[in-house]
Amino acid sequence: MFYLVKTPWLLRKMYPECIWRMAVRPKEKVLYLSFDDGPHPVATPYVLDQLQRWNAKATFFCIGKNVVSHPEIYQRILQEGHRTGNHSFNHLNGWKTPNEKYFQDILETTKYVDSNLFRPPYGRITKFQARLLSGLDTHQHADRKFTIIMWDVLSADFDLRLTPEKCALNVIGNAKPGSIVVFHDSEKAYPRMKDALPATLQYFSEKGYRFEGIR
Repeated sequence: MFYLVKTPWLLRKMYPECIWRMAVRPKEKVLYLSFDDGPHPVATPYVLDQLQRWNAKATFFCIGKNVVSHPEIYQRILQEGHRTGNHSFNHLNGWKTPNEKYFQDILETTKYVDSNLFRPPYGRITKFQARLLSGLDTHQHADRKFTIIMWDVLSADFDLRLTPEKCALNVIGNAKPGSIVVFHDSEKAYPRMKDALPATLQYFSEKGYRFEGIR
């Protein structure tokens, strides 16, 4: 399994259609925590409880079929003032999925997730897909325009080889003001996320940071 905890500048340059980090004012201490793959009946309520404890807001990139299965958890996300984003209906890999099928899967999710934010599953999206979804390809027609949100720091809580402490250190050692950080509110990630998240929230809160949803 290959991945980079810190997104390199070259990758950000290759995909200028995507948002990799948020612009913040000088000396403004703000982080943008995000959570992929929910809602999940155990992991998502746990995340919401932790965010509430630290007075933190975040962005949840939701899989459409999971919203259908757990609408009450999705409503709780919204009611507690967090942002949501489209993460496709079936968690499709853009590199391996025909364009029409990929776009239809994303549009299906818009029936359940009312957001102009989109994060490609696995972070894998072609240049054509990115340009069409973001409305930059004027030669093509898309039914809806999205802001494509990537990240600059991965907790890597999906990696079964890591300890929760290592996942927390991945964030603590790499996040800077304006960083978009990825955790996962999923079955697979929960054993590591459940300790890494509160450690991250405590560390940055004590450093004077605040946590906001992506707008």
